Order: sequence, then structure tokens, then C-alpha cells
Amino acid sequence: MGLFDSHVHLDDAAFDPDRADVLARARAAGVERMLTVGTDLASSRAAVALAERHAGVYAAVAVHPHAAADASAETYTALEELARHPRVVAIGETGLDFGGRSAPVEAQREALRAHQALARERGLPLIMHCRDAHAVLLEMLTEVGTPVVMHAFSGSVDVARECAARGYFLSLAGPVTFKRADHLAAVAREAPASLLLVETDAPVLAPHPYRGRRNEPAYLRSIVERVAEIRGEAVDIVGEMTAANALRLFGISH
Repeated sequence: MGLFDSHVHLDDAAFDPDRADVLARARAAGVERMLTVGTDLASSRAAVALAERHAGVYAAVAVHPHAAADASAETYTALEELARHPRVVAIGETGLDFGGRSAPVEAQREALRAHQALARERGLPLIMHCRDAHAVLLEMLTEVGTPVVMHAFSGSVDVARECAARGYFLSLAGPVTFKRADHLAAVAREAPASLLLVETDAPVLAPHPYRGRRNEPAYLRSIVERVAEIRGEAVDIVGEMTAANALRLFGISH
């Protein structure tokens, strides 16, 4: 089946010098499919264009909470049009970020509500960014109405349990491979098999042993290997399981 990188930013300028080579290395590493994710209107359009050009690449469109204050009614109209594209399989990444670098909280809340409405309208999964805001986010998602992905999950084991109880997907990224990431190891161990995803979030969050470098989808295998080690399962089993979950979640049949 091949691996599925459930969250990457292929449009990022970090890939401008060698994007074709990045994709080739991913294929060589067994990453057959990936979801490239928008963070504003321009990157959402770029994500769709990349998905059009490359087999196995799909797109998600949204405005990141860092840019929530810049979104207008025209922005959401344009996102709605993009969301009708057959290669768009999710709305995201949206969410809440109380880490100090984002838009004002009320702008983030308004943006999240707009993305929830778009996801419901299109019947698409919602990809959530969350930093230092899990309690508020879970309160706002009570009646989301569509599947939810907790992208690059960073919350506690208790938050992971609540998410799993609601049927939300838990997507693990490079930090699960870090030496002192005990809480993420516990999440990886406890996560229901049917709700587990893996991602790189490239070009950031490179896993061990690539930490400190530019991340890329080929490094997904390191994440899969670590999750398999934590769960006491075969690498191939975890790779196939997480890929099957992504295909099911995003409605991809080919």
C-alpha cells in the first residue's frame, strides 16, 4: 500500500530549489501518497496546483490561525470554490494557537467557525492546529459534524483520550521520535489503531535522526518506525494501518 504522509507543506519556499527531488526521495522511501496543506489563500491555491500536477498528492485548503485576522469574506468565498476541486480532500489547517504569535483570539475563533461551516458544507474532514489551547478547542468542536484530525498532536494523554472518545484522528509527527517526548510515546501506545495517522509537517519538525535539518516526506519512515517500536508492532503493520486510515478518512479509493 505504501506510506501516507497526512500533513506536509509542499508549497513552502524551503522546497523551491529541489521540490521534484523531494518528491522523488519520498517515493523511494515508500511514501506513495501525501496531503499538502494550505495555510492561507495563496498556499491553498498552490496546494491544489501541486495536487493537480503530481500523482499521489492531495490538497487541503484553509487559513492558519496565525493568519486568521487577515481573512475576509472574500477569502472564505475563494476557499469554498477551491474546496470543490476533486483533489481537495480536507479543510485545514485551521484551529487555535494561544502560543503568542497568532492572530487575536476572537479572530481565531471566528475563523475556526467559518472553517467548520465549510467542512460541513463540503462533507470534508477538518484538520486542526492546536497550541496551548486544547480545552477551548475541544469545547468549540463539540458539534463539528465532520471527521476531525488533531494535526501534529501535542496534547496530554488525557486530551488524547478525550479526542479518541470523540472519534478524532490523532496524527503523530516528528516529536514522537524525540528522546524526552514521554507523553507522545504514551499517546502513540494508547491511540486506537483505527484513529492513528502519521505525518511529517515538512519542512518543519524533522524527526530523529534528522532533527535540526529541513524536514521532508521521505523522513516519514523514521516516524513510522518509532511508533511501531512504541506500540510493539511491526513497521509494515503500522505503515499499512496508518495509510489505510488516511485513505478512509480522506475518501481516497485509488
